Amino acid sequence: MDAFLAFFFSFFSPSVTGSSVVGAMAPRLYQYVTGLLALQTAFGNPIASAPCPSGTPSPPGLEAGHLGAVASESDVCSHIGIELLKQGGNAADALVGTVACVGVVGMYHSGIGGGGFMIVRAPNGTYEFIDFRETAPAAAFEDMYKDNEDASLEGGLASGVPGELRGLQHLHENYGALPWSTVLLPAVKVAREGWTVNEDLVRYMDSAISSAGENATSNFLVDDIEFAIDFAPKGRLLKLNETITRKRYADTLETIALEGPDAFYSGPIAEATIRALQSANGTMTLSDLANYTAAIRKPSTITYRDYKLTACSAPSGGEVALSVLKIMEGYSGVGDPSNINLTTHRLDESMKFAYGMRAELGDPSFLPGIDAYQTSMVSAQTAAEIRSKISDTQTFNVSYYDPKGLESLETPGTSHVVTADHTGLAISLTTTVNLLFGSKLVVPETGVIMNNEMNDFSIPGTTNAFGYIPSPANYVRPGKRPLSSISPVIVEHLNSTLADAFYIAVGAAGGSRIITATIQNIMHLLDGGMTTAEALAMPRIHDQLVPAQVSFEYAFDNATTAFLSELGANVTWVAPGQSTAQGLRRLEDGMFEAAGEPRQSNSAGNAKHLECTASLRLATREHSQTRVWYPIRSVTQNTMMRRDRHKASRASKQQVNCITFLTRSRARRMTNAQHAINTGEKCHQRQTNPCSKETQYAHMPPLSIKAANAAPSHHSQA
Repeated sequence: MDAFLAFFFSFFSPSVTGSSVVGAMAPRLYQYVTGLLALQTAFGNPIASAPCPSGTPSPPGLEAGHLGAVASESDVCSHIGIELLKQGGNAADALVGTVACVGVVGMYHSGIGGGGFMIVRAPNGTYEFIDFRETAPAAAFEDMYKDNEDASLEGGLASGVPGELRGLQHLHENYGALPWSTVLLPAVKVAREGWTVNEDLVRYMDSAISSAGENATSNFLVDDIEFAIDFAPKGRLLKLNETITRKRYADTLETIALEGPDAFYSGPIAEATIRALQSANGTMTLSDLANYTAAIRKPSTITYRDYKLTACSAPSGGEVALSVLKIMEGYSGVGDPSNINLTTHRLDESMKFAYGMRAELGDPSFLPGIDAYQTSMVSAQTAAEIRSKISDTQTFNVSYYDPKGLESLETPGTSHVVTADHTGLAISLTTTVNLLFGSKLVVPETGVIMNNEMNDFSIPGTTNAFGYIPSPANYVRPGKRPLSSISPVIVEHLNSTLADAFYIAVGAAGGSRIITATIQNIMHLLDGGMTTAEALAMPRIHDQLVPAQVSFEYAFDNATTAFLSELGANVTWVAPGQSTAQGLRRLEDGMFEAAGEPRQSNSAGNAKHLECTASLRLATREHSQTRVWYPIRSVTQNTMMRRDRHKASRASKQQVNCITFLTRSRARRMTNAQHAINTGEKCHQRQTNPCSKETQYAHMPPLSIKAANAAPSHHSQA
């Protein structure tokens, strides 16, 4: 595996490894730990053994290992999930608490005004797909956006009936252990007392404002009083390191925590929601809210090499992700470094065929026969047929991949959360308000930001630049759920005992890039033998067939992209962060490893140890061989500096973006160039790569880690 990793890093030079914490810091821990908590531990500030906090249960008869793990886009929220595990909660409790918090601090991505999907693995090995996607109001109709597509983006007509709370309610009632109020109140506290404006919030606020386009005449976060209450309380947009609160949202969440989810779907909160939507030209009614239910659907499952993969089916994008993996399963040498160019080409071609099949998907309640179609999509026979159409020597025009009707959509307002515990309960969830800040409509009384999920429906009578009409399978109908790219996945070991079967929970955010990010993370984990952090840090490729281009993150290797260009691919470059992912896995000894997205500043993966007395020291032979690599802060240099442990304080003072621990043996195999975080040198070499100081990996956000029983870690500011 080390040789494989060395090769991959030599080609891809990922920006950072994701933030993960593993176990009781066993001797092999050096292989997995990254981030500032490990920095604090390894450099003379060990976290001493501590007794269990008062009231913290220790499950009987369990070997030393981890109680569970949480990964989300927010270190604050992942910490809440860990605290719920410490209070005796399980993965379901941790997920509900974490998601509620993400809706507070990551309101640009998610919240109770949105919806999504989750896949749940019960301790007995059974699966459940919970569809809490938004639905079209009863008054919706097929041509409602004809000649008025903007109405699907902003305002009252853009919102579908939100489903997040009904989805979380179903999960909690069927799997949770702690009271509903207990899991929601930590998020209430964050919203009411406030949190520090971090790099992610600043970036997404700027992105939302700039995405309004050249014709935008105002900054809605400042000029719209309902947004300004939270985002510009002093008449200007909040700045980095200032404190932000969402007190109206806190009051709303508190009511829901104390009275239950029904308080959102009827009564004063519901009335305020409908009043706000209808005043902005919306047609949603109180009946639409009252009648919303989460749909329980059959998940989709495939075998992939020695693993069983389970994902959400339509109207999610899970079927598309699994179809690509099933195609790739038929190729040998996927993990062979010498095949990297050909493997990347085959992956690109597989993506295009799968996106061509995606056009036939939609809400199963409105599409007779879709179950058989989905089964066919992920079958071994279909995969073999597609492989027979893939040429190793060329690529083709769009029509070759048999699209029935395609659209090019970018929907960045999405967030992913994964949790798991020692019983085998595991959940992979993606929730969304669709675009950043949804429909840009805040309910004045409640502070809830409403989704613009109606934009995910196809609009009849429109064609894209390639002449393809949108698929009728995704036309608007009353009560219908729009097609989505969301694709959470859970991986099990085949032929293992029930207790040892669960392996990985992973998923992504980023609109149409969700599918391709999820695919690549799974392949890096299963074929590449990487840790979760290493997999998430790898630069990504994306191809959705339309538009006819394949995009690479800047750190991708020149030789591979040149190889695809020679085969006829239209190669383009994108800055990192178009997709973001979260993941966790359980190792052979039962310890958990969780990783947050390194492309987000404040993402975190956290793990909780079963035995509170376990030390976090690294008093091992491997520890004595540890070295620290960190990037010089200049964007004009492509250099990594190495320092011994006794000089580590100097590294921490430089506010570096990423710190990775390597054994001496691995360090020998990974040269400075292979571990370069700053891609400045590659930018000079790559004539077609539009690198700039603003887009180089030297500007990647810092990592952040917290773990149970550990003092809060402090992440550096970029």
